[in-house]
Amino acid sequence: MAGIMVLSSAALVACSDQQQQQGQQQKSAPAVDVVEVAPQKVELSTALPGRTAAYHVAQVRPQVSGVLLERKFEEGARVEQGQQLYQIDPAIYEADVASAEAEIERAKAVLKSSELRYQRFKELLSENAISQDEFDTAEATYFENKAALALAETQLKRARINLQYTRVNAPIDGIVGRSNFTVGALLTASQPEPLVTINQLDPIYVDISQSSKAFLQLKADIESGRIQANPQGNAPVSLSLNGLSYQQQGELLFSEVTVDENTGSILLRAKFPNPDNDLYPGMFVRAVVSEGSLAKALLLPQQAVTRDPRGRPYVMVVTKDNKVEQRMIETERALGSDWLVSSGIESGERVVTSGLQNVRPGDSVRVDNTTQQQQ
Repeated sequence: MAGIMVLSSAALVACSDQQQQQGQQQKSAPAVDVVEVAPQKVELSTALPGRTAAYHVAQVRPQVSGVLLERKFEEGARVEQGQQLYQIDPAIYEADVASAEAEIERAKAVLKSSELRYQRFKELLSENAISQDEFDTAEATYFENKAALALAETQLKRARINLQYTRVNAPIDGIVGRSNFTVGALLTASQPEPLVTINQLDPIYVDISQSSKAFLQLKADIESGRIQANPQGNAPVSLSLNGLSYQQQGELLFSEVTVDENTGSILLRAKFPNPDNDLYPGMFVRAVVSEGSLAKALLLPQQAVTRDPRGRPYVMVVTKDNKVEQRMIETERALGSDWLVSSGIESGERVVTSGLQNVRPGDSVRVDNTTQQQQ
């Protein structure tokens, strides 16, 4: 009996020592914080370089030749369509109009005489008082004079148009630039150098460059259904200029159908409201283009991702029995402070976010804090 009691006491002491040892091991296991991976819907966008371009550009050239008499605008001011910009000497064109008007009066008088002769010969022909040949001559003369009057009227119309062209008007609304000619300059019709250039800046275009590889990948993701395209039509675009956000939001209009041979990029064009003329042509901007939404995206905090000597990303995953496992992953892009992960982890797995410096693959760990991803 005494022997049994001694054995029981020894067993209790051994069990107590084992429990104490296990407790010490648990206390000695490194503590880590983890995040539990869960799929979530995210909006995808990409930041691309771009340059602003005027919505409309009009290079104003004279339609008639002559001496420039007057400039009627302030350089750099806003002008409206139809507003007079220059006055070319109209004297010779006023004379052309007067000459054309006189030619019309002469043609009318000749036509009247030939018409009376034609009508009279028509009556005489019915009475067989003249020959058919005489009548044909009178008829031909009448129609010839009628055509001459129509030609004179056309020449008068042309002369009046040329006279109107001595007033050089703005073809569009916009900001007028520097005048290339001064008063007294001799201008020629359709000369190669413009008198002035007008830029319409509201709205304004932004030309954006995107790599053809990224463009084709996005197109493939949308066609496969992985990324849901913007259902409202044109994708929204936002701008930043010199580190500052531009308050107006634009929309993507179209993409170019050719690839630049030198850069391998595709041109995207967006349109932005520019009511205060904050944007001018040729400015360098950063455009953020909305690509669509990803319904079941897996995100990991950037501090949870480490890279091996070859630059490949990996994470430390805590298994169900609290063992650490190294897992190679693939990341697509950074979204804020997170990485978008395309492969390597699954929903529900626990990834170490802090305490990485104290663990190695195969170690037992103690999970102090578990963060649930927002879905």
